[in-house]
Amino acid sequence: MTSLTESASQVGAANLLSVGSRAPSIEVEDWLRGQPVTKFEPGKVYIVEFWATWSGSCIASMANFVILQDKYRNNAVEAVGIAAHEQALTADEARASLYFWLTKSVPNLNYAIAFYYAGEMNKLWMDPSFSVGLPTSFVVDRDGRLAFIGYPTRLDNVLPKVLNASARFCDSSRFLRRSVFILSASRALASSLTAQEPPIVARLEPAMKNKDWAAALSAVEEALASMPDEVTFRGLHAELLLRNICDMGAGQPVLRQLVRDAIDKKSVVWMSVAIRQLFDPAKDYSGFPDAERFALGKVLSEHILAANPPQDSEGAKFLSYGAVAQYYYETGRRDRAIELVEVALKWLDTPPTSDVAKRDVAQCPLQAFASYRSEKLCCEECRSSPAKHGARRTGTQIAKGGSVNNAGFPSSRPWF
Repeated sequence: MTSLTESASQVGAANLLSVGSRAPSIEVEDWLRGQPVTKFEPGKVYIVEFWATWSGSCIASMANFVILQDKYRNNAVEAVGIAAHEQALTADEARASLYFWLTKSVPNLNYAIAFYYAGEMNKLWMDPSFSVGLPTSFVVDRDGRLAFIGYPTRLDNVLPKVLNASARFCDSSRFLRRSVFILSASRALASSLTAQEPPIVARLEPAMKNKDWAAALSAVEEALASMPDEVTFRGLHAELLLRNICDMGAGQPVLRQLVRDAIDKKSVVWMSVAIRQLFDPAKDYSGFPDAERFALGKVLSEHILAANPPQDSEGAKFLSYGAVAQYYYETGRRDRAIELVEVALKWLDTPPTSDVAKRDVAQCPLQAFASYRSEKLCCEECRSSPAKHGARRTGTQIAKGGSVNNAGFPSSRPWF
């Protein structure tokens, strides 16, 4: 299987596929079941699932796929299975084997099955989205844009939100899930959360999905009153104040204290949560003072890179490399940014990281890696004709009174 780093090297920034992207076309050789889907019709929702007959996980997911199609057919939802990974010496052999398997195993299948042997569908869908492993599901919303990319077990929760036009979660909800993932890298912290966190998360997620920031903030502050050293909620506290409520006066002291505590504790988990409040390429920092942002980013980056955490929390260090790389990128050290993302991707390629974890976690650093490399190549090609290209101002210009252009990073999704 192609490594994550190799995948990133092969996909340019202009071809990246993520939630919010226009859905690619369906280009297949044959339709073996159901009505062909030649285009995505406005007003309809599509589930496009890549699968293979040799994958036990794919076969197991087919039963739920059948149930979903029956459940949502009257809601203008159409399911499509893409068999683009069949193993055979020729296309004819692969097609015949797939047809026989469908006839024998699922004679009453209620959704369309398409076949493609040459790999074009992988180039259009799987590779640009850095999807790892099978099965992988894509949900196309009523506007023809991707509303979900991931494992099909999440479709039961995703589809109602897509149909209610609220599938794209707010930044705070994503932040909470990313923080929980990072915390799970430290078994000691994860075990301490088991009994206390779920009820709070159950209150928080509806508030954040509904963009009821006051209710979310109230829940977080109540949690911190009883768990003042719980880093998940410390980070979310800063996130809500700075990004959603936009109260810089209240949010900056909260973030400063989080940074101080992270360094005092020498905890890479805490430092990872803190630096993602300062260098997330999907966020707008125009209201945050540049000098303070880069000063905090510098000290956090240095401490993260110098850290030698215990084995059970080393994952948090590598997962924080995305934000550290963004700090170096914005301060004009693109090569160092590329190097750090490569290190993180190599860690993700190392067992026992599962395919599901890679799929859920790796997409953002992969996108950054491809973007950094593409911009670097573009800059190298354009050096002979600099007058044709605008200059990018970076964090190195702060000392000269310059400003940082945070909108220049071509990413639509946040870091871990």
